[in-house]
Amino acid sequence: MPRPQPATVAAADLGASSGRVMLARVGRDVLELTEVHRFPNEPIQVGDTLHWDVLALYRGVLDGLRAAGRAARAGGTPGQGLDGIGIDSWAVDYGLLDATGALIGNPISYRDRRTEGVMERVHEQLDVARLYAITGLQNLPFNTIYQLAAAHGTPAAAAARRMLLLPDLLAYWLTGQEGAELTNASTTGLLDARSGTWSTELIAVLGWDEQLFATLRRPGDTIGPLTADVAAHTGLDPTVPVLAVGSHDTASAVVGVPARDERFAYISCGTWSLVGLELGKPVLTEASRKAGFTNEAGLDGTVRYLRNVMGQWLLQESMRTWQAHGEPADLAALLAEAAAQPAFVSVVDPDDPVFLPPGDMPARVADYCRRTGQPVPASRAAMVRCILESLALAHARAVRQAQELAGHPVDVVHLVGGGSRNELLCQLTADACGLPVTAGPVEATALGNALVQARALGAITGELRDLRTLLHRHVTPRRYLPRSGQSATAWAGLAARLAG
Repeated sequence: MPRPQPATVAAADLGASSGRVMLARVGRDVLELTEVHRFPNEPIQVGDTLHWDVLALYRGVLDGLRAAGRAARAGGTPGQGLDGIGIDSWAVDYGLLDATGALIGNPISYRDRRTEGVMERVHEQLDVARLYAITGLQNLPFNTIYQLAAAHGTPAAAAARRMLLLPDLLAYWLTGQEGAELTNASTTGLLDARSGTWSTELIAVLGWDEQLFATLRRPGDTIGPLTADVAAHTGLDPTVPVLAVGSHDTASAVVGVPARDERFAYISCGTWSLVGLELGKPVLTEASRKAGFTNEAGLDGTVRYLRNVMGQWLLQESMRTWQAHGEPADLAALLAEAAAQPAFVSVVDPDDPVFLPPGDMPARVADYCRRTGQPVPASRAAMVRCILESLALAHARAVRQAQELAGHPVDVVHLVGGGSRNELLCQLTADACGLPVTAGPVEATALGNALVQARALGAITGELRDLRTLLHRHVTPRRYLPRSGQSATAWAGLAARLAG
């Protein structure tokens, strides 16, 4: 039965550079979202290995839940303040548990170099076409399947009883309950895209015990109540449930897309840009595989048919590099200068593997331009213009290919997440796509997280389109139209330059 009042929930959202806990109040006529705690996410290099500091992330979540409980009580919410908790994060990375349930070492970052050459070795055992026919997943060197192959034979792997993806690991620490949420499991390269179950065939070929992979759960399932220790630490009632949401942050972000019908493409734009369509079934054709498209699970049986594009990572790393060199730049001023730069001078492929690891990104962009016979950006503003035009071009290519491969035309592109604040990127994306771009909400991931929780708690009802109807009433995205001076021919010429 529906609740007589809105639900008050905490949405923990972990990103590549920071995490935050958002307090949301959601009901049939209310949708409110407030950030109550933010904390850094800083990978740590130990020897040759790049780790995530998962204990620091867990502490940040606990501190955020304490702050959320206080804020909810201060806002007049009855009882202990919170009705539910949901966690989402980036995909593919995991922790291993031993027979006692203890974590075996800090999880390793997907940007670590341990998977170099591993994908090719796995494909000697598993035909790449067969692999795609099962999983429908884009072959990326950091997918969980290749990370696990890289770990095979190590002492940690030998001692492992269970693998938990990062949101599932944090939920386990909060509740003591193990499980694998479907939307994130679908990014591993080990899930059967048709059946929505772990692929016993792939697990057997890789030599892993099936028991390593936890029972699957779906968004809206109850994971469990808080442990007594967590409740005492956070000041929350121990009966507060932790709920499964779209624990892959893109799954939650797509729930938070304020689309009015099915004829839309989305770009969840942050460190990565996830560009694609929402479909009713996977596209498992050979043409789809060769184009690098992936089929991941979404809410209510939908398929996130998308392509991973490197996203604002190139810009973020450039800003960090300039800061480290003692030349900090104001991003807003730099974007304004970049908007005034000449168009179509230089372009890079943001998905080139050279741009994946952390490091001196401006030097890599400059080197790419030299190698391809293009002018090297002569200023920081010109560098930013090059990066953003390159990203807009990659967005447009993915939107066009997705429509062709899925036979699913679109009328609008919804760009959500942090990238929706970047006005220059939004306008360039509209120009490159030749379609209107609707930018926002910035907090699509946290909103999607909270909406799934509220529905599970009975505060709202209905299907995915009903959740989006609620979004329409409470968010006001900005609309960018393609500019007449930015012709399709000019963008096609830019794409041809990349093609060689």
